[in-house]
Amino acid sequence: MIEILTTGLPNTVQDLGRPGHLALGVSHGGAMDKQALAIANLMLGNDPSAAGIEVALHPFRLRAHIDTAVAITGADCAVSIGDRPCPPWWAMTIRAGETLVLEAPRAGARSYIAFAGGIDLPPVMGSRATDVKGGF
Repeated sequence: MIEILTTGLPNTVQDLGRPGHLALGVSHGGAMDKQALAIANLMLGNDPSAAGIEVALHPFRLRAHIDTAVAITGADCAVSIGDRPCPPWWAMTIRAGETLVLEAPRAGARSYIAFAGGIDLPPVMGSRATDVKGGF
């Protein structure tokens, strides 16, 4: 389990989207950088389409309440666990009680955090992606 410490409205749960529902007024949606999210998932052995967090407002902080394997991809930003700097585009473990921080990007706009096993939310129309306009 994780606890989000600092976030903003633009930070959402995303996967690769929900194609095929335009006739119902529902956009494809999903991660803005689908390749970055898919790679983060693959680094953890997840299905590439597993849900993760799309971080569009930095800095972003979360605390792990249990040991949690994560992978960070997307925007070029400083990443740290506690006071230890970590490389971006890398898989790592956050120990229980530690805080993961993603600072403002030097380049790019969105970062992705994938979790081993994905994020377990009920799918809506075949996707776990947040759709703010659709309300899910």
